[in-house]
Amino acid sequence: MPRPILATIDRQHLRHNLARVRHFTGDAKVWAVVKADAYGHGLERVFEALRAADGFALLDLAEAERVRALGWRGPILLLEGCFEARDLELCSRLDLWHTVHCSEQIDMLAAHKTQLPHRVFLKMNSGMNRLGFKPERFRAAWTRLEALPQVDDICLSTHFSDADGPRGIAAQWAVFERITADLPGERSLSNSAASLRHAGVLQGRNDWVRPGIALYGSAPDHQSPDAGHWDLRPAMTLASRLIATQDLDTGDTVGYGSTFVADRPMRIGVVACGYADGYPRHAGTGAPVLVAGRRTRLVGRVSMDMLAVDLSGLPQAGQGSEVTLWGQASTGERLPIDEVAAAAGTVGYQLMCALARRVPVQVLDEAV
Repeated sequence: MPRPILATIDRQHLRHNLARVRHFTGDAKVWAVVKADAYGHGLERVFEALRAADGFALLDLAEAERVRALGWRGPILLLEGCFEARDLELCSRLDLWHTVHCSEQIDMLAAHKTQLPHRVFLKMNSGMNRLGFKPERFRAAWTRLEALPQVDDICLSTHFSDADGPRGIAAQWAVFERITADLPGERSLSNSAASLRHAGVLQGRNDWVRPGIALYGSAPDHQSPDAGHWDLRPAMTLASRLIATQDLDTGDTVGYGSTFVADRPMRIGVVACGYADGYPRHAGTGAPVLVAGRRTRLVGRVSMDMLAVDLSGLPQAGQGSEVTLWGQASTGERLPIDEVAAAAGTVGYQLMCALARRVPVQVLDEAV
């Protein structure tokens, strides 16, 4: 019998989440962001569920080739653009759209010989200070691109640094609006957080939105509010089973380093899941877990292959009981990945992307 750990990807939940993004963003076209192997879910696993999007956005040419191999003939956007001049040849062959965020990328385009002009996304650094032209250099970059025969349409884009927090988007949005007010072309402004939290302000301002984490059922602004507030459903469930139980006396300890000490007689369960499966080692006592669909907590230190959970108040739980590390239990009870991540001092994005290759994966698809 194989080790009882399994990740499940639910395509119906992916479809639902895409529909929720469309609900908030109105007539905007949607890039389904599938970078990092679809946030750890597997590009090939999510493709059928997300092909109702208007395009796929990703990072590198290998991912773009995979999407084309799946039969996608629509738009594909390289979010960081080309890294060297020869990448433009593959952009032409695969009909890729690509971001232009620095003068060197314009130089590469100017030297590129092609009979098919490229569609580009010109990126403004409106305050994120990661990629993009500073506002005072943005119009000059646009003028250079507009003059190139190698360039067809120019979409104007930026990325909000605080769409998920109290600072919001007002300052960056004002800069973008001031600089681009009279420039032609489509606009692409919103990631998941901006699409959900600032839909009203940006209604009619976005020609393209770029949701990523929301498609996979995680809240970009956890915990205020959580995924349930947006009616997002977990696309990934990580589940295992109890493989042993132990009865503790007062003063007994659990795991490496004896970081958990029982303050009363209690029963614990040992779960076939550890940091080698992608569960965060830095999660500690108190991290939420579902056992047979009921909430309990992790106790002690996470090992490579095992972790321990508190079975107090769960007399029915025993060897073989279902354990949901995140996602949706067979009972229907949900444990948001964001809660587990918060308990480990990180974000749901990291847990999704960290799912280990040794974990078997199944795909659920109840679509008719």
